[in-house]
Amino acid sequence: MSILTADLARVAVVVAGEALVDEFHDRQVAGGAPFNLARSLAALLGGDRVLLLTRVGAGDAGARAVLASLARFGMGLAGVQQDASRPTGRVTVSETEGGHSFHIHAPAAWDFIEPAPALLTALHARFFCFGTLALRGERSRLSILEQARTVRALGGLVYLDLNLRRGTDTPELAALSLAGADWLKVNDEELDRLLGWFGAPAGPAPDPLGPAAALGDAVRGLMQRFGLQRLILTRGAAGYAAFDAEGGLLAEGAGVAVPRLADTVGAGDGFSAMLLAATLSGLPPDRALALANGYAAALCGQRGPIPDDDAFFLPWRQRLGHEACA
Repeated sequence: MSILTADLARVAVVVAGEALVDEFHDRQVAGGAPFNLARSLAALLGGDRVLLLTRVGAGDAGARAVLASLARFGMGLAGVQQDASRPTGRVTVSETEGGHSFHIHAPAAWDFIEPAPALLTALHARFFCFGTLALRGERSRLSILEQARTVRALGGLVYLDLNLRRGTDTPELAALSLAGADWLKVNDEELDRLLGWFGAPAGPAPDPLGPAAALGDAVRGLMQRFGLQRLILTRGAAGYAAFDAEGGLLAEGAGVAVPRLADTVGAGDGFSAMLLAATLSGLPPDRALALANGYAAALCGQRGPIPDDDAFFLPWRQRLGHEACA
């Protein structure tokens, strides 16, 4: 066994896509939905269980921020590419009373992720995760979809957090992403758009915020069209629901109150991270989803996509371990 293979032996989740710098009005922090997902997973399971595939600038300030955050969470650099001619990505985050909006700057190094088949065949990950934003550039799009196929061929599942953003919110790119996925995670607005693009049963389209059981026919049609095994729907204050390949309701739950809302940046990424961590720990869907819902709500009480204080994660690791042993 080579040193590289030994280093990757414990990797359970591969996360591909953008690692960048989120620019808030008062500070700059390392961010990007895939990076947020990877760091939460590393905090919950351990950095050696997660491999991030991304591309950053060669030595710029953004790259230093990304690499420092990787080190904080004990994550290796095997999947991090450096680009000598393009900068680390930047996103300007504008916060409003109703939430936040993003201005995603271009060009960015993460638009040019190169394939890494030798790296992926050195491990047997349970999940490969990606979102649509990193598919905006042709080079990264081809690489990420190729890598998803590689992991699937090795027996893993492909987890798509759709994460629609302006510029990549097209039916063509959504269809390409969905065709390569096994599990799909969407919020209520994204599900509404998918049903509008790809059809719903005859009659009025169901309300994603309405009774979860009423979504079954529409969800089943969408899942069968793209060969999805599971659909996870987050609905903010209305909670969450999950469906099997036949549109059957696997589990649902109410929203969790947030005593003091800081912002919602990274909450969806945190939901995915805890869902995957709990699934890898052997929890059934209902318990995994309930933990994910609580973790996402807790993140809404923190500033930015990832808490600054490592103490935030300790009770969630303990709770995850307790649930797994129950």
